[in-house]
Amino acid sequence: MSASETSHCEQYSIFKAEYKSTEPELERIFEVANEPAETVQPLLSRVGYVFTKLPVEIRDDLLSDTNFRISIDNCEPGKGRTVLMPELNSAGSSRCVVLKPRLASCNVLFAFYIIAHELAHAYLRNGGWGEITDREKAADALAASWGFTRPNRSLFPRFF
Repeated sequence: MSASETSHCEQYSIFKAEYKSTEPELERIFEVANEPAETVQPLLSRVGYVFTKLPVEIRDDLLSDTNFRISIDNCEPGKGRTVLMPELNSAGSSRCVVLKPRLASCNVLFAFYIIAHELAHAYLRNGGWGEITDREKAADALAASWGFTRPNRSLFPRFF
């Protein structure tokens, strides 16, 4: 494990111990539809940790946008998905981040990376970043600039 990965794990342990589930900023943007508390709380804690590591101007930009939401992908095999999303804005887009429930229980470094990557997409409005025009590479690069690099493939859960 790299020094930055170790640092994230140590910092997250402290954050989790001090985290208050009633963080008003995150509660406002976190949309939950019929998800059990044992899924929501650990995921909200992980999102909260990543959110605190974002530069202030990024957090402010996301939080000031009424179309920014974080939803849980409520997929039931054979039934389909239920995802709460705000209406599209006048430009025809939304800034909704949809996270899978298993991010609450998978490897914490993998979860941090996915959360940061998805927040980067929202910030970039699914576009490029600087000279990087490929939106996946742009989200990876921006997440890495925040300290959340793509982890070793061995940390990726099967069928994620």
